[in-house]
Amino acid sequence: MHYVYVLISEKDSNFYTGSTADLKRRFEEHCRGSVTSTKDRRPLVLAYYEACIDKRDATHRERYLKTHHGKMFLRNRLKSYLTGSKSF
Repeated sequence: MHYVYVLISEKDSNFYTGSTADLKRRFEEHCRGSVTSTKDRRPLVLAYYEACIDKRDATHRERYLKTHHGKMFLRNRLKSYLTGSKSF
């Protein structure tokens, strides 16, 4: 399995979208600051993920979620989370 995931920075409230074959390991890398693109945006929350059968599907879905329409999908999907006790 391959995963597409969305992290939300508690520091700047921005989304980070990525894909991986090992979601737990990758999230831990983000939290430790081992990933350059999110190192200065910690702390991070794993807000969403999808499982895909293969890497190609995960990469395609990741690219979609990074588009304008993909971001609208995520905001709609995460609406209750985003308007909950924390304001992202």
